[in-house]
Parts: sequence; C-alpha cells; structure tokens
Amino acid sequence: MDEQELARRCARGDNAARRELYETYGSRLLALCRRYARDAAEAEDLMQDAFVKIFRVIGRFRWARPGSLYSWMARVALNLAFDSAKKRRRLTAQLLDVEELAGDISDEPGYEETLSVPAEVLQEMIAALPEGYRTVFTLYCIDELSHKEIAALLGIKEKSSSANLARARASLARSIRQYLAGCSISDKTEL
Repeated sequence: MDEQELARRCARGDNAARRELYETYGSRLLALCRRYARDAAEAEDLMQDAFVKIFRVIGRFRWARPGSLYSWMARVALNLAFDSAKKRRRLTAQLLDVEELAGDISDEPGYEETLSVPAEVLQEMIAALPEGYRTVFTLYCIDELSHKEIAALLGIKEKSSSANLARARASLARSIRQYLAGCSISDKTEL
C-alpha cells in the first residue's frame, strides 16, 4: 500500500494500516529517537509516544512526494524529543548563546585524516559532546536541518544554532587530532 493510502487508512482508525505503518517505519523512527535520547529505554519511550501522537493527528498529514510520510513522522518524533529535553531543562541549560562563542575554533582535520578514524570511534566522539552541541550537530549534519529549522525546534536563535555547531565541530576536531596523534605515537612505539 502506498504512503497516501496508508495515511488515509490510519486516519480512519484502520488497525491493520496502523500495524503496517508501525512495522514499516518503527525501526527508522527508533533509530532517530536514539540519537536524541539519553539511553535505549528513553528512545523506546519517545518512539512509542511518537506513534501515539502520530495515530492521533495523522489526519493532519498532507502528502507532498514520496518519503513525505516518514518526514512528517520524524518531525513529530523530533518535536516530542525536544519537548522532553526542554522539560528536563538539560538541553536548554547547555546550549551556548552566540555571544559566548570566542574564536577558539581550531582547524578542522582534512577529509583524508578523518577517514583514518574508525566510524565507531567517531560515533563515540559525537556521543561524548555536551548534549546541546551534540543535538545541534546531529540535527544539522545528520538530519540535514537548516539553522532556521533547528532554532525553531529548540527555541533558540539561528545564530546560537550556528555557534553550537561551530563549537561541536571544534570539539570534534580536537578529539580527532588527539586520536590521530595517539595513533601516530602508538604506531611508532610498536615498530
């Protein structure tokens, strides 16, 4: 069944269509929630809450092109994730105001250097970023949202979004350089 028909049937309360929607998009939505949750349990809770809300408001969905159903569902899940974070005030407290950005952004490693860092190490580096930086970095670099969209989602200024991204990138650059320096030293000692 195509996206439009699936959405229409879900809006009418068709449980078979709801099951199909869940089975089709559940794992992708869980992966999205995992990027913004503190742990797997919170990610699962966010995903379940997202589906509850999706089933409640799917009548508002307007199909635009193939893939728009998942995009709409992802936006619902992201909004829930950020609302949850705001309630805990952890995210808001850690977001950098643009005025705090003080030119200590180091040179970023080149593409070739970054390729030499294993993917799991890069994922650990991203996970180790302060939550505010990690959130903006993930929204911008992975989810490909604009600073305007990020600002609207997080309730911050666009300039604050770009400042947080700059700080995240600078922190990752330092981590990558340290990792590469550590690899060079250990490579030399093994010889």
